[in-house]
Amino acid sequence: MKKASRSRVVSSFTIVKGAMIAETYAVFREWDLRRSKRENLDHLRDTNFIGARSATWLRDVIKVLNRRFEPGGRDKSLMLLAKQECSMEEWKPLLLWHMTRDEFLLHDFIQHWLFKAYARGQFRVRPDELHPYLKTIKRRGGKIEHEWTEATLHRVAAGLLKIAADFDLLKGSAIKEFTAHHLPERSFMYLLHAIREREPSPGRLITAPDWRLFLMSPEDVERELLRLHQYRKLHYEVAGSLMQLSLPCKSAQGYAERMAA
Repeated sequence: MKKASRSRVVSSFTIVKGAMIAETYAVFREWDLRRSKRENLDHLRDTNFIGARSATWLRDVIKVLNRRFEPGGRDKSLMLLAKQECSMEEWKPLLLWHMTRDEFLLHDFIQHWLFKAYARGQFRVRPDELHPYLKTIKRRGGKIEHEWTEATLHRVAAGLLKIAADFDLLKGSAIKEFTAHHLPERSFMYLLHAIREREPSPGRLITAPDWRLFLMSPEDVERELLRLHQYRKLHYEVAGSLMQLSLPCKSAQGYAERMAA
């Protein structure tokens, strides 16, 4: 159903509709790899096995899932973990990483706006503070399909903060506050494997912008690597400018299979 890459398309629709964490988990638990993506989503539409509260919400869930994920392809490990009933605490961070790979605005917002606010010690965040950033999104490489009204701008800002709260990066209602966020150990290990597939160099893996999605600096990542090395969960050594990192599996999917075992 997905025709071409939309990785730079800025969709106000998906942001306003939200993270859909519970809905995505429920759909992935029932995903049938013998069927195509279209057949799986048609089955969801015909049966409403997730118990959507209305036909309109069910339609929106299907549209967002179709836009965000490829469960039979690059998001297969995320789907398999849901089928194996991975705990929600461990699964949610992986969902955030997978969904931001093809959702430009959410990815850019957390990496470049929210992380910077967190790093400079900002405590509270209001939707209107995002408006200047959102007005620069075209210059940042985003492709807006339709010009936004002021009302849409406010809804998108509120939607971004709501998604960040759903993923436990923020808390609160209208005015949100940063939380003491910490990645579960196995989620961190999965992400190490996933990011290494793109950044095999230990130095570049540690400094990869992906970690900002979880409000982690390179120092935070290295501290966790040293802790896991101490407990023999991986091998990490540094000698001057030389770094050596060995992980237990060859791929993120391989580690996901270990998580599900």
